[in-house]
Amino acid sequence: MEKYTWNSHSPEETFEFGERLAKHLTPGDVLTLEGDLGAGKTSFTKGIGKGLGVQRVINSPTFTIIKEYKGHIPLYHMDVYRLEHSEEDLGFDEYFEGEGVTVIEWASMIEEMLPEERLDIYIYHTGNDERTFELRPKGERFISLCKELL
Repeated sequence: MEKYTWNSHSPEETFEFGERLAKHLTPGDVLTLEGDLGAGKTSFTKGIGKGLGVQRVINSPTFTIIKEYKGHIPLYHMDVYRLEHSEEDLGFDEYFEGEGVTVIEWASMIEEMLPEERLDIYIYHTGNDERTFELRPKGERFISLCKELL
């Protein structure tokens, strides 16, 4: 599996990286985010939202599971932390195959429901405000996207 890394030195750089990535995204794209609490998953998603033209304030959907935001491409922001071992069908396929970009925090909790083609992103603390992003593309489209982005 190919891996690509990028380092952020501040929350602003994390946001800008998300915004830059958004310029390469198309409807139906699925991104998964893994990282400790406070790693920057939501800040990164806010940048993606800005890049997709979202005007509303983006915050973590921790207690609602899914938040939808309108932009020139819709953003579907999911936090599935509380769904581990859940057998309930929440209609994720409709989002994954929909007209927007889906960003899933804690996606490992629903691994068996995820589409095969996606971009898995791991965010690691490497200092006070520093983070390392490890991008693991699954599928040719996301391999190409990573090569172009980085």
